Amino acid sequence: MSIVINIYYKGENGNARKFAKEMVDTGVVDRIKSEPGNIKYNYFYPVDDEETVLLIDEWENQQALDVHHATSMMQEITVLREKYDLHMKVERMIHDDASAPESDKQFIKK
Repeated sequence: MSIVINIYYKGENGNARKFAKEMVDTGVVDRIKSEPGNIKYNYFYPVDDEETVLLIDEWENQQALDVHHATSMMQEITVLREKYDLHMKVERMIHDDASAPESDKQFIKK
């Protein structure tokens, strides 16, 4: 079972998108994606909210996440969040790898 963390970064004047772009441009995102245990680290923009960016972050287990949290990258991320004055809402979920129930499959196009 993996751990999925959705982080909604909220800012003003496009700062959340600027933050995400700087995370990508400076290579922080690539470094995180190359860490052992990282499954996913992707930013998305809500269509109806230009001041929010959603990060979907997935790790194999709590140990991998704890190792990530102990890296110097966390300080880099904190500095960038402060630079862009971002506020966060965090959702944490355990992904059980179960497939969709049969009743849902009619709505899924692959």
